[in-house]
Amino acid sequence: MWRWAICLALFSAPAVADGVVSARYDDPTTRYAHGVLGDPVEWGALVMTDGAGKTFRLTLPETRVFEDVAPRLADIDGDGLNEVVTVESDLNLGARLSVYGTAGLVAANDFIGRTNRWLAPVGVGVADLDGDGQVEFAYVDRPHLAKTLVVLRRDGARLVRVAALEGVTNHRIGEADIAGGIRDCGNGPEMIVASADWSRVLAVRFDGARFQTEPLAQHEGRGTFRRAMACEI
Repeated sequence: MWRWAICLALFSAPAVADGVVSARYDDPTTRYAHGVLGDPVEWGALVMTDGAGKTFRLTLPETRVFEDVAPRLADIDGDGLNEVVTVESDLNLGARLSVYGTAGLVAANDFIGRTNRWLAPVGVGVADLDGDGQVEFAYVDRPHLAKTLVVLRRDGARLVRVAALEGVTNHRIGEADIAGGIRDCGNGPEMIVASADWSRVLAVRFDGARFQTEPLAQHEGRGTFRRAMACEI
């Protein structure tokens, strides 16, 4: 069962906007023995605050955790209100990308299908990558194994894969952060990732059907990614 706790009075004045303005993970747990982010602690709950100041708490079933560095705020449907993009893992089925709002689950893709299999969003993980007015979702599928950049689009409550590019990554086992992100240096969105062997930092563009990859610099640590995200390389 999903359990919600609305921490402020329901009878306050109606909100002008009910999108999420802040979010954090809570209920630290060690029930998922994966430790991909460098320690055994994952999260059992998501706490969201909306534009009216109301707080909503979502507690996952005991068979799932948020296996993530932090929740990400993003407007996924163009209504001007934020949802929350998370990495949610099932103890038996591995990770999926899950989007939540104050009313619950908004959209998700399928779990990878096997325990201890993870995905790493590219930055916030949401952007209009191809300029068609609709957002796409981007993550690296199994950045330590498959090393595949995946782009999805929303179809109702489902996030559906539309394209994939092998040979890139954005995380190494034990790192507490995820490298790169999505930047726009004046010519549209670019996904900043590493080559599969971590030798180069890459900019990847997606036109709706195909990827275009540009090597930016030799990888010399997180400083290279910071320069890339700042449009300095």
